[in-house]
Amino acid sequence: MLKRIPLLNRLVGGSSGGTGRVNVLRLHGVISPSKSNSPLGGSGPVLNLESLAADIEKAFKPSGLSAVALLINSPGGSPVQSNLIAARIRQLAEEKDVPVIAFTEDVAASGGYWLACAADEIVADPASIVGSIGVISGGFGFTGLMEKLGVERRLYTAGENKSRLDPFSAEKESDIEWIKSLQLDLHEIFRSYVETRRGDKFKVEDPRSLMNGDVFLGDKALELGMVDHVGDMRSTLRKRFGEKVQIKLVNKPKRGLSFLNLLGSRRDDPFASAISALEHRSLWGQYGL
Repeated sequence: MLKRIPLLNRLVGGSSGGTGRVNVLRLHGVISPSKSNSPLGGSGPVLNLESLAADIEKAFKPSGLSAVALLINSPGGSPVQSNLIAARIRQLAEEKDVPVIAFTEDVAASGGYWLACAADEIVADPASIVGSIGVISGGFGFTGLMEKLGVERRLYTAGENKSRLDPFSAEKESDIEWIKSLQLDLHEIFRSYVETRRGDKFKVEDPRSLMNGDVFLGDKALELGMVDHVGDMRSTLRKRFGEKVQIKLVNKPKRGLSFLNLLGSRRDDPFASAISALEHRSLWGQYGL
């Protein structure tokens, strides 16, 4: 218990009289195991542990940090990558005994909120879109198009469930029941994580009533206990750690796509890249972004 007192002091402003340092880890993009190299150029930046591992290490590396700030702008994506990124942040935060403060920009929804919950505190802009604690799956079916084109699907498998959710075959009721059961399991993992991280910070009798996929603006999220404060990053950090606090961004935004990026790598499947771009665009589009 005594070991955690320095961290608590830093969270409540114990170093406000000095010239502390806060490293900022920018988490902006769709959370996905795939890379962002679509020929459409529409998927934008992508977050996953592989691409962020070095930056996360860099954020926690200096000694004497006042805090690490997570600057989050993400509509979510892969639950596995969300968990891996959040877990690595927590591991280093506890190993280095450094407090973590999350700041939400336009949106911290679904996996974006999962990342925010990795912090000891969440500070939202009053207009930030926060929450969406739920699971969504989607895809495309091409059976009608194939019939019009006169294309016949020929599929051979060993294992009766090997062709589940095949987009070129007719949808089966058993497949729908199967994917829904997976969604329920994933939803429970998500809810349990949020409950573990947020604990008694929720201000409603039944916190799980908020975990139904709904989103809230920052002010309402504060009222419900989904975030701890409203404000912007620089003002909050200066108030917390002093006007002379050093705020250092450890991972700068990537530059715009080059001509070669727009053409796509020769190793990529252009069709798959285009579908990925559309899926990523739809995630942002849910929140009008």
